[in-house]
Amino acid sequence: MTFRRAKDLATAVLAAAGVLAALQAQAEVLGKAVVPTEVIYPGDPIGSRQLEEVDVTNPNLAGDYAKSIGEVSGLVSKRTLLPGRTVPLSALRQPFAVTRGSNARLIMSIGAMTITAAGTPLDDGAIGEIVRARNLDSGIIVSGTVLENGTIRVVSK
Repeated sequence: MTFRRAKDLATAVLAAAGVLAALQAQAEVLGKAVVPTEVIYPGDPIGSRQLEEVDVTNPNLAGDYAKSIGEVSGLVSKRTLLPGRTVPLSALRQPFAVTRGSNARLIMSIGAMTITAAGTPLDDGAIGEIVRARNLDSGIIVSGTVLENGTIRVVSK
């Protein structure tokens, strides 16, 4: 493309500047998103060193994705997370407080009476989840809520 006059060149420069301004307006930052800096595999705990916050410029980005490192750090991945891709909140879970086959303390309270027993969880469970467990002394299977310290509060039937 050749320009015959300086006026034509000036017009072309102004047109290019207008296109550039339009592209910059489209690249407006719409918020933040969390993306991994390395591959995170299912079952891996997620640390803040594996993540970074990036600006979201795509207005078509949909879904419930993590917007800050704080809401992701310490959770566990349920599926493979790839570098540079947003982290969907549905791909995360709380870490298990009890694991299937390990030893756990079973607690049952009825009024002022508290009964404790040794047990083994039959399911993996995070804090607040209901899991099944086997009483090691009697062999009876009970259900209970997982507590912060890894004990299981048995629910009466």
